[in-house]
Amino acid sequence: MKIEGSVRIPSGCAIAAVISKEGKRIPGDLIAGAMLPMHDRSNGLGGGFAGYGIYPEYRDFYALHLFFDCRDTRKSCEALLKEVFEIVKGEIIPTRKIPEITGEPIIWRYFVAPLKSVLADLQIDEKEFVARTVMKINTGMKGAYVFSSGKNMGTFKAVGFPEDVGRFYRLEEYSGYCWTAHGRYPTNTPGWWGGAHPFTLLDFSVVHNGEISSYDANRRYIEMFGYKCTLQTDTEVITYILDYLVRRQGLSLEEAADVIAAPFWSGIDGIADECERQKLTYLRTVFPSLLVTGPFSIVLGFDGGLMALNDRLKLRSMVVGEKDDRVYIASEEAAIRAMEPEAVNIRAPKGGEPVVVRVKEGRF
Repeated sequence: MKIEGSVRIPSGCAIAAVISKEGKRIPGDLIAGAMLPMHDRSNGLGGGFAGYGIYPEYRDFYALHLFFDCRDTRKSCEALLKEVFEIVKGEIIPTRKIPEITGEPIIWRYFVAPLKSVLADLQIDEKEFVARTVMKINTGMKGAYVFSSGKNMGTFKAVGFPEDVGRFYRLEEYSGYCWTAHGRYPTNTPGWWGGAHPFTLLDFSVVHNGEISSYDANRRYIEMFGYKCTLQTDTEVITYILDYLVRRQGLSLEEAADVIAAPFWSGIDGIADECERQKLTYLRTVFPSLLVTGPFSIVLGFDGGLMALNDRLKLRSMVVGEKDDRVYIASEEAAIRAMEPEAVNIRAPKGGEPVVVRVKEGRF
């Protein structure tokens, strides 16, 4: 007979991240190894990683990672890409066959640049064009999914435990200045390749532990601005919210955090600093439908940095540690110790308190 305390019940998924503030290269197998102590937080229905600085030879091109259900779909999608992009390289993403990962789709990557003539006709910048193209493929081309679309970064995800996903994608062959990782334990959404984390748009990537009770309200609002949630999981909407707030609305990461994990009105009213109180009041008033409720801890990867954030009640675990120029983030201290046994300054950020880490300017 099982007794209370003899069975470990993990609180949802596993997240981890590491970044070098000096822009030094970190091997991909380091972050994969960090997921081993958190194995029980996953159930084999999704694992994934995002690496930044992994494509230095193509740093000026968007790296599109795609899943295809068959060769004909790939050919049709490639024909569409050729109409609007210069494709400097297209290839199968290298993987290794292992028994733990099955049912894989066709997995390709393309390094592309939007055609200047197309941008001139549409009168939009290249980031907006790439984002629109991602939405167009993911909503309009059956059997094709763009699951990564940033410059000098890439996402690698699958159905499986994260440590197996790392071996499948041969992460030891990649190195970058920043990595994030996720082990999935889905409770009310399907486990499939496109639904594994991280979720990305352009250089933003999000890994998430928790559940979004405000998903319907968040989704309905964000889809008014051209975003489409197609990947059958609530986390996807967080990525689009952050893209909308930071890239399109021009908010800082800290201000975006004050939108999605906004303080309670009672807390705002008690702030003595009038400017701070007015700012928080403005953000809550202008973006009420982008408040994310429910238990969550997330790590946002972006070009040049990371942001870690808990929900305002801190209903999911997350710890931060440091050693030399590296900062480590994970659901459990054990994962940080797996990456750096001598990590110091281990701490748990407060609910709603963003932890933003940036690479020093010019170091990557």
